[in-house]
Amino acid sequence: MRRNRKVKILATLGPSSSDAATIRRLYDAGADIFRINMSHTSHEKLGQLVAAIREVEADCGRPIAILADLQGPKLRVGAFPGGAPTLEIGQRFEFVAEKIDGTKERVHLPHPEIFAGLKPGHVILIDDGKLRLRTVSCDGKVAVTTVEVGGKISDRKGVSLPDTTIGSSALTPKDHADLLAALDAGADWIALSFVQRPEDIEEVKVIVGRKAGVLAKIEKPQAVQHLDAIIQQADALMVARGDLGVEMPLEQVPGLQKRITRAARRAGKPVVIATQMLESMIGSPVPTRAEVSDVATAVFEGADAIMLSAESAAGAYPIDAVATMDRIAVEVEQDPIYTTIVNSQRAEPEATGADVISQGARTIAETMGLAAIVCFTASGATGLRVARERPFTRIIALSPQLSTARRLQIVWGLHAVNTPDAENLAELVQKAARVSGEEGFTVPGDKIIITAGVPLQTPGATNLLRIATIARDGISGI
Repeated sequence: MRRNRKVKILATLGPSSSDAATIRRLYDAGADIFRINMSHTSHEKLGQLVAAIREVEADCGRPIAILADLQGPKLRVGAFPGGAPTLEIGQRFEFVAEKIDGTKERVHLPHPEIFAGLKPGHVILIDDGKLRLRTVSCDGKVAVTTVEVGGKISDRKGVSLPDTTIGSSALTPKDHADLLAALDAGADWIALSFVQRPEDIEEVKVIVGRKAGVLAKIEKPQAVQHLDAIIQQADALMVARGDLGVEMPLEQVPGLQKRITRAARRAGKPVVIATQMLESMIGSPVPTRAEVSDVATAVFEGADAIMLSAESAAGAYPIDAVATMDRIAVEVEQDPIYTTIVNSQRAEPEATGADVISQGARTIAETMGLAAIVCFTASGATGLRVARERPFTRIIALSPQLSTARRLQIVWGLHAVNTPDAENLAELVQKAARVSGEEGFTVPGDKIIITAGVPLQTPGATNLLRIATIARDGISGI
């Protein structure tokens, strides 16, 4: 199955979409990657979902990517046995390390790492920002604050700290166990939540090795401050607008989304736009006009993938949500303005053979009106560099590694195919011609351009461009 769009769609699985039949319907509707949220998924359920996805993959004959999203640190206040008090603007309120019952004046905060990093002037947000308090002092055991935005505070509400760098690892013990389970199950991507600095990613990559790609979720101000270093370390990024919009002023999020998307594109790293894209479709068969515009903006910006969360995981219309997102993306990519935006944002190639070859392939393909760019890629790096060019010619990425073909499903414009490696140059050209026809991209008489590395089967040696004509027997004429 070939998609009629270049941006990819990531659908979260959950109660509304956990069986193989529904997953197949989601795939047919347009989902390219399936996200498993480890905040709500046991290891047993993880194995069941992966097995169901692989069943669909075998049935449809196309590689499918699986993303396991780690929960990350969950910071919460203690309990209020006497009921939820209302905090008044201007009042003094204390967070204490000692385990106590919460009152209107104080509450237990069971996170020593917060007390270690909290400084006077730092803001503390409670319950997704509904309450805002400012730190007056902190001695490591008691943090004294003043209430700036009041309201009810109740048991176990979440704590956000936009000004405070937490010294502990982004990988909690639960995350570590979930990570190992996800790798054992065969996840293709690992999403790391609440990244603050590049060292958070390094820690995970040591465990992951080459078993999966590591995606950094940008949802904290500290991550924005270290964006360039995080992009360098991560294999992909996600603009997680939910928590980002809690810890930073909402009016800054659209600009940050564009900044992060463009920075990732310049680096040739896939970028996913997530959170509340079609939120109303949790309970409605149609989205709001504003949501349609939001999805369209992400596509216009050239994001690699757009994501559905509760819409596909727990909503009443999961298939409709994916189909709606697919239609929006197809329509945007046919708009002349889309072409103008993508052309204007192309980054200059880096001084590497792979970048120069990729730029040359795009230029030749678009100038000559070729039917497809076919790149041979074992690790996926060549496919990423070709996609970085954002060519309007369709890209077919051929890889002998099924794991690579799966991971490339998150990348803009790549139609990944798992196929045995070629033994010589003639076989490579013939394979490119045959697969491009079998996958529905070419007919006899069409021309394609091929990128590869010589000597063959040498990672990182992309140095070849070859134009071939598709013959009637599927074999190329040079």
